[in-house]
Amino acid sequence: MVKLIEGIPIMRPYIDLDNQGYWDAVKNHKLVLQYCTKCNRFIHPPRPMCPTCRSQDTMEWKESSGKGILYSYVMFTSPKMAYPAYELPYAVVLVELEEGVRIVTNTHEIEPDEVQIGLPVEVMFEDLPDGQTVYRFKKREA
Repeated sequence: MVKLIEGIPIMRPYIDLDNQGYWDAVKNHKLVLQYCTKCNRFIHPPRPMCPTCRSQDTMEWKESSGKGILYSYVMFTSPKMAYPAYELPYAVVLVELEEGVRIVTNTHEIEPDEVQIGLPVEVMFEDLPDGQTVYRFKKREA
């Protein structure tokens, strides 16, 4: 579970034309993914063209189920490598979504000893006091 240390801001994402729709959806508590209508595949992270067919005009946003499994993780236990706004220990996880893409994120209400590959998870959103909205993944029933 990520616990924030008061007074230290978390990093804000860099928002550009390619990922604006993604972050606008997060602000509205939705997780969207780019989808290429020519290749019929989801793409993440957002980019200006489909990496398979190189098309720039067949990309659209589709809402994700927000469900997946924990594919991999790194557990931060030392302040030498960790981000200073988070209390130790915490995990940075790679979630494989039902749509087939993988997304890097943090966990919510999952204790460090519960983090394991294959854990079923789902997205949740949190509005921070500074106006930023973040998403994390919490445990779900399989």
